[in-house]
Amino acid sequence: MNLIQIFNLSLVERKDKIAIEFGSVSYTFGEINLRSNRMANLLLSKGLVAGDRICIYLENCVEMIDLYLACAKTGIIFVPVNILYKEREITHILGDADPKLLIADVAVPGGFPALQLTDLIQELKSQSDAAVKIRTTGDSPAALVYTSGTTGASKGAILTHNNFISNGLNLVCSWQITENDRFLLALPLFHVHSLANGIHCWLMSGCTMRLLVRFEHQKAANEFLDFKPSLFFGVPTIYIRLLEQPNDIAQKIGSNMRLFACGSAPLPPQVMEDFETKYGHVILERYGMTETLMNISNPYSGERRPGTVGFPLPGISAKILLPDGEVAAIDEEGEVCVKGPNVFAGYWKRDQATIDSFVDGYFKTGDMGVISEDGYFTLRGRKSDLIISGGFNIYPREIEEFLLEQIGIAEAVVVGIPHETRGEMPVAYIVPSDNYDAIVIEELCKKTFASFKIPRKFISVESLPRTALGKVQKHLLPKA
Repeated sequence: MNLIQIFNLSLVERKDKIAIEFGSVSYTFGEINLRSNRMANLLLSKGLVAGDRICIYLENCVEMIDLYLACAKTGIIFVPVNILYKEREITHILGDADPKLLIADVAVPGGFPALQLTDLIQELKSQSDAAVKIRTTGDSPAALVYTSGTTGASKGAILTHNNFISNGLNLVCSWQITENDRFLLALPLFHVHSLANGIHCWLMSGCTMRLLVRFEHQKAANEFLDFKPSLFFGVPTIYIRLLEQPNDIAQKIGSNMRLFACGSAPLPPQVMEDFETKYGHVILERYGMTETLMNISNPYSGERRPGTVGFPLPGISAKILLPDGEVAAIDEEGEVCVKGPNVFAGYWKRDQATIDSFVDGYFKTGDMGVISEDGYFTLRGRKSDLIISGGFNIYPREIEEFLLEQIGIAEAVVVGIPHETRGEMPVAYIVPSDNYDAIVIEELCKKTFASFKIPRKFISVESLPRTALGKVQKHLLPKA
């Protein structure tokens, strides 16, 4: 079975139901179906065939959804490009993916020729809305999504129809998403959080979705109060912003909500606790990545434990492996490895990188973690973030979470810098707020941590460099 056969439960069977609101316009599922049919016929008229790639460099818009569905209907591979990327990053993706077509609504950095969205919309007027007859299967590639590339050149993850089907069905079932939900989506469609989770949960459940161009904290309260969503997916930076809302507004927003979910970056336990106090909801934190979509989730019904990401989703196996390949004991730290129908087909044109990413059928996530006696997984940070100082292992997340609990610290990140005798030493970058005192913070660290974990510098910065989904780009921090 392919994606369209699943989506038809909404596109066809719920054809008269309001599917999406964007700006001041609403569309039914039937209208979305016909729009994507016209888009599919347009792509085919341009000579594209199954297996060809098209790169999409667009902000959130209904046409981006039309393009994704058109690709699923024709077997063309959808390649979303982060609109925050600059010339170097875009040059790498276009050279690697070798697309037959690039679609944009602005000039693309690097001067790459692109079909402009306005021209595309004009061309659609002459296209048939008849369904296309292209055979795709569950194993057909649906999208080529490039990793964020926070530490080097990004790689293209080949995601199949089955990957997306498994992921979407898991979330719809596990999080009890139904056609009665009202879903507010403010995350960028070029990222798997919004594309694989948001769009697929919407189409598979048949709920009504309001799509925003982007999350704007100044307008957030009005969007929530006007649309009255029951379902919202966010990242930690969004939830931190939502904590700025007045208590009465937060309570009104919370009164309509059923589920706040969070991912794409670690959610500080303090934020989770403060959010529950303010909004009356415990955020459901989960864990996924580009190559695997969703792996692990705190339970919808049950304890959503702060600092943890919960249990493997249905059909997914997960374990903690030590460097020697042995399975870690309870509470023993190792690398999180996963296996299941959610795991990607491999890296585009990188056979050796694909082979190196697996061990005994399990994908090596590169994330370090532990598992508790009762089965909850807790992440400790990226394997590549590990700081080794004088032979001692230091995981930055432990220090970062402590710093975020302190008065005067809005954001914090810890990295290792070279040291002549100890190899590396931890350094903290702080975005200060009111009443920040570096001396006080250092003294608190001395009382809390072993000497080798105490940051040797506390560097104040105006902001932390982040990806569009909130992950800190540590390689872009100023030199210590």
